[in-house]
Amino acid sequence: MNEAPLLPKNIVLVGFMGCGKSTVGRELQQRLSYPLVDMDQVIEQRAGKSIKAIFAQGGEETFRDMESELLAELDDSSAPRRIISTGGGVIGREKNRQLLRQLGYVVWLHAPLAVVMQRTKKNRDRPLLNTDDAAARAESLMAERQPLYAEVAHLKIDTSGLDFSELATGILESARYFFTGHL
Repeated sequence: MNEAPLLPKNIVLVGFMGCGKSTVGRELQQRLSYPLVDMDQVIEQRAGKSIKAIFAQGGEETFRDMESELLAELDDSSAPRRIISTGGGVIGREKNRQLLRQLGYVVWLHAPLAVVMQRTKKNRDRPLLNTDDAAARAESLMAERQPLYAEVAHLKIDTSGLDFSELATGILESARYFFTGHL
């Protein structure tokens, strides 16, 4: 007799920088009491330096390798339910996109370019936007990544018009339907 495959049990947040993944993750953590894994924070803790320093010293590929390694570690069916907040570029690698779908209910947090620029303008710790024309760079990255976010996401939410409490409520309602609909 074959056992039914284990269903994914995590809520995974993906999206471009400045779309609210970390903040929504904390809101979901408070409501569900699930552990929050903020991938960028875990990578910084493990490396003993900021993402900006990782990019400066090892380049983007070094950071992406660390990100992929962590994502693979999170694919553990024996782990407790978690909220996983990913880095904005985690979807760049095919293997990562496969893992994201295996990990659980994937929510794509999205915001228009103007909102992203407003939210990130004072943060100098975003190495991909530390250019002469940050808006053009962000627009290019968003265009490149949008089809990849769409490929992995079960749900897409525009974060520009809602507060984080409203976002969390919408995610939880959708996730509840997703998880119960798969039984």
